[in-house]
Amino acid sequence: MDLNLKNKSVVITGGATGIGKAAAIEFAREGALVSVCGRTLKKLEAMQADCAEMGFNVDIYQVDVADAESVAAMADAVAEKQGGIDIWVNNAGIAINRPVMEFTKEEYDSIMRIDLDGVFEGSRIAGRHMISQGRGGVIINASSFASKIPHSEGAVYAAAKSGVSSFTKTFAANFAPYGIRVVGYIPGMIETEISRESIKENRGLYTQNVALQRLGVPEDLAKPIVFLASDACSYITGVDVEIAGGKYIVQNPKFSWEHKGE
Repeated sequence: MDLNLKNKSVVITGGATGIGKAAAIEFAREGALVSVCGRTLKKLEAMQADCAEMGFNVDIYQVDVADAESVAAMADAVAEKQGGIDIWVNNAGIAINRPVMEFTKEEYDSIMRIDLDGVFEGSRIAGRHMISQGRGGVIINASSFASKIPHSEGAVYAAAKSGVSSFTKTFAANFAPYGIRVVGYIPGMIETEISRESIKENRGLYTQNVALQRLGVPEDLAKPIVFLASDACSYITGVDVEIAGGKYIVQNPKFSWEHKGE
């Protein structure tokens, strides 16, 4: 299937590692013009080098999505170099796990600035460019299963991601007259640098409610994200798509595996 992404200008926030990096590589495979941003230059440079080894050129920008002015300046630079912005992926995020009474105000503010405010401002910045260009576009937001079922030590993260899912709906409605689609994706537990230690301690716990009985890897997210950004999904907007291996689709997915072949 030709996804018609060749020479489309794509921006991915939080694109140096994990899901963002995998998505950047997949967009590059489709011939898109890819720009990624992140807070850590060393990680960005390593990601850029990995892409170069695969034959892909990816532009990098050291930007904190909590700083809306810096994000806007990056968007201007990308639009000037690539002739506009067609696809914007709000992928950057952080998670801090604490019992609710142990969160500091600084931790709360940090999560909200990056996970929620970053999506709000990033979407508006992308929207301004797409509206002025007059050729539509796609904005894709990273939500979380925590937006549907929060966990007890992730209260702030879950609240922020619930807000992201709400933004996906409201931005989709606001931007629809301009031919701009807004969609979200909900990952399951994905094996990344951030989750590695937690998975090492809790793999069995994390897989027991997943129908496919395995955790995801960034590549499991990359292809669906690219697909959602393509013209093949031109009638999908304002919704979150779960990419979670059938997480919580039933209460006891292990039973199907235990009775396999009977």
